[in-house]
Amino acid sequence: MCLSIPSKVVAIDENNMATVDTMGVKRQVTLDLIGEKVEIGEYILIHVGFAMNKIDTEEALESLRIYEEIVAQMNSNEIDPLAGDMNYAKTT
Repeated sequence: MCLSIPSKVVAIDENNMATVDTMGVKRQVTLDLIGEKVEIGEYILIHVGFAMNKIDTEEALESLRIYEEIVAQMNSNEIDPLAGDMNYAKTT
């Protein structure tokens, strides 16, 4: 299974490479597979170094909020990362 976390575009160079911020981690991805124009500040979903599609900002921020909540619960041992679905659906 692949988990794609919304990434914010922070820069785009002349070779159609974007620098994205994924929950504080910056990386380079190519925008060559996206059929529409991507602007700095927009959110995209990436897979193995390729931007696959844009995501609505509101949806991206809500996804990031949920991911941050899950990480906080894992860090505080409220949920076990080895427990399958982590019973997340039952606790929200």
